[in-house]
Amino acid sequence: MSFAIASAPVSRRTALRAGGATALLAATDASWLQRLLGLGADGDGPAEVFKGDAPGEATWRRWAQRGWAREAAHYVKLGRNVQCKVCPNNCILAPGDRSHCRNKVNRDGTLYTLAYGNPCTFHVDPVEKKPLFHFHPGARTFSLATAGCVFRCLNCQNWEISQRRPEDTKDARGAELRLRAPLPATLTLDEMSRLSLFPEDLPGVAEALRCPSVSYTYSEPTAYYEYTLASCRAVRAAGRQNILVSCGSIEERPLRELLAFVDAAHIDLKGFDESTYRQLNSGRLAPILRTLKVCHELGVWFEIINLVVPGYTDRLDSIRRMCGWIVAELGPDRPLHFSRFHPQHKLEHLAPTPVDTLLRARDIARDAGLRHVYIGNVPELEGAEATFCPQCRRPVIERTGFAVTRNVLVGGRCPHCQTAVAGVW
Repeated sequence: MSFAIASAPVSRRTALRAGGATALLAATDASWLQRLLGLGADGDGPAEVFKGDAPGEATWRRWAQRGWAREAAHYVKLGRNVQCKVCPNNCILAPGDRSHCRNKVNRDGTLYTLAYGNPCTFHVDPVEKKPLFHFHPGARTFSLATAGCVFRCLNCQNWEISQRRPEDTKDARGAELRLRAPLPATLTLDEMSRLSLFPEDLPGVAEALRCPSVSYTYSEPTAYYEYTLASCRAVRAAGRQNILVSCGSIEERPLRELLAFVDAAHIDLKGFDESTYRQLNSGRLAPILRTLKVCHELGVWFEIINLVVPGYTDRLDSIRRMCGWIVAELGPDRPLHFSRFHPQHKLEHLAPTPVDTLLRARDIARDAGLRHVYIGNVPELEGAEATFCPQCRRPVIERTGFAVTRNVLVGGRCPHCQTAVAGVW
């Protein structure tokens, strides 16, 4: 899905930032052009890309034949250059270039995704692992991911796939293997590297595994947007549900298109400070706040997670502002999960988040008016992951790890005082 822009002259500086493109709108409407190309008034421009890193001819032919390469959605043609418009990175690619998320390439003036039908990992998880605590507690969800991510989080726990190219995790050489029901008993690493799982096959796989939903998770579903969208459509058409686990950095147009087929979402709100977002995640805060508001507007059930990273996102004044914003913009019933940081990836030198910091964050959230606040990654902390009735404050769902040990809700209501608890039960 693409659209071209009528040819007209623009300033040399703008043309250079657009990769020397000549197919641009008239420069008389500079504000429109800036929005289109992602050149904000704050000086932000398109993200850095991997110059000349598109796959060679032999690899490309194998991936195209396997069905793993498809024309991308939501992009602009700028002469022979292209600009991806799925996420705020707004990558501009010359022929032969690879996108910031590593999943898209410009081949002869057309943008292609290399992350289609080729998950590098999948599992059956409890829905609590997403984490979603107010969406069908105890249910199983078939979870999958491809390589690639729109962010560069210093603390990423799945960097082995999120910071890799699809070709680093899959191999189109050898015999084709397509995952369908009935499922094989086992898969070898070689088989996994060759395996395809196309959207039309997902409902049957989920059914065979007794999973009422499919989750797009582990890396970043925005980076494999075309595969996510097609899969969500197929899963919804089969009467099953879709769960989006995302950092929330996505442009509004593709977001709205995708959310039409999403039943629940977990959105990472990685902080509440623009400079911290840039330093810790190589992203921006504003698009994530917009994503949260769009989810709320469209009535998609979602929960928010905030990883409390020492020295980055543990400032209590920032947490207080964040909680106030959630209450004002999303309402007091929006679940918020504070998660304990453990040394990962490029932050192995840091210590885990002190439990006292997490308790203080929870107190701040409750004082701000949030009714459902959780603390994750501290299994020994009593009541940290229990759901309490917002009226009588008695526990109505109790959990140990990712397992629901007690659920006394009746039709989504507290059995003691009949108060409705927000969620999808």
